[in-house]
Amino acid sequence: MLRLLSEAANIGNTNSAPQGLISTVLPLLKLLSLALFGLVLAHKKTQIVPKETFKLLSKLVFALFLPCLIFTHLGQSITIDNFVHWWFIPVNVLLSTIVGFVLGVLVVIICRPPQEFTRFTIIMTAFGNTGNLPFAIVGSICHSMDHPFGPDCKRNGVAYVSFAQWVAVILVYTLVYHMMEPPIEYYEVVDEKEEEDEACRPLLVEAEWPGIEDKETEHSKTPLVARIFMSSNLSISNAPDIEDAVDNPEPIRCLAAPKVVKKMKTVAEQTPVQYILQPPTIASLFAILVGMVPHVKEFVFGYDAPLSFITDSLEILAGAMVPSVMLILGGMLAEGPNDSKLGLRTMIGISIARLLVLPLLGIGVVMLVNKMNFLVEGDHMYTFVLLLQYTTPSAILLGAIASLRGYAVSEASALIFWQHLLALFSLSLYIVVYFKLFSFL
Repeated sequence: MLRLLSEAANIGNTNSAPQGLISTVLPLLKLLSLALFGLVLAHKKTQIVPKETFKLLSKLVFALFLPCLIFTHLGQSITIDNFVHWWFIPVNVLLSTIVGFVLGVLVVIICRPPQEFTRFTIIMTAFGNTGNLPFAIVGSICHSMDHPFGPDCKRNGVAYVSFAQWVAVILVYTLVYHMMEPPIEYYEVVDEKEEEDEACRPLLVEAEWPGIEDKETEHSKTPLVARIFMSSNLSISNAPDIEDAVDNPEPIRCLAAPKVVKKMKTVAEQTPVQYILQPPTIASLFAILVGMVPHVKEFVFGYDAPLSFITDSLEILAGAMVPSVMLILGGMLAEGPNDSKLGLRTMIGISIARLLVLPLLGIGVVMLVNKMNFLVEGDHMYTFVLLLQYTTPSAILLGAIASLRGYAVSEASALIFWQHLLALFSLSLYIVVYFKLFSFL
């Protein structure tokens, strides 16, 4: 792997190497410039734009700009044939999460974070940003003149990222939601911080899940799973007692299975699966349905399509997505890092694992998959999106989940702040490497 990276870095003559380096880093510099505008507008010393405006902008991105971007690009690109060929994109999301999960366990073993943040450390290492940031990176790269992705760069890139997003959304609203519940041993400590976190809710919470304060339920800030499975019978008020569900007394060995099933059912009922159907996810599903039916697709997309005026309007709105996302990111960074009890060693460990080690392992996975002929031959954008899934910092959405569960909100804010700053350098490094690797694929 190291030999391969070394060879990739030396491809081309010495005269073209600096030009190639600039062309690969330039898209990220464009994104950085947009984020700097947001940082200046939201900085405490200038206060040109208040936080409420950035929250409103995040709602527009979430409910309008991003769905328009997904529908117009995924709908035009998807076909029945493509649906079959793109199967590895969602699978790769699962693989990157599994590899990140293993790295998170190693970070816990090596860095030894405080016990109440063990699960938090694993989650922040395993789950990367598969939504707004990849869309912004793809859009910025395709805006350059010398990219290696062909004339349909942006349309294909957005389609691939959209096709992967639904897997990440399902994982976040099921697995991550329950893993981020307050640890039962430290529940009293976490509960005491709740009011303080509510009063000074960071923009991070609203960045990718607006209206988070309206999603709280009776058990969202309680260690529900731990209480259910650590107790002999259900102690949740709205769950019927297992003993009452059995009409006739049976041997204890016969009651064991129903109890476990009952507990699992209670957990499933408290899982917010209804949040999976958010505007971006609905736009993805609708785009797939429209794109895979040729007659409907011809009616909606194309210069001569009867509904072309609507799709043209959606494309105009979609153009606001990337600048808006980067302005919101700049506003988030302007708030600065919150106080964190995670520990400097653990924060460094998570950042190194997520931003430096995981992309290396991702290169190995993608190269292996290429040897097995699972990739779309000759489609560099397909490969780039797969690699990008291993390269992004921790998902900003994790900050919203932390706030919803009342667990490690300040720690998530601080870690995501520093990771997004360091990602400027790590993404630049690996995008250069990825562009060079295309000559091997």
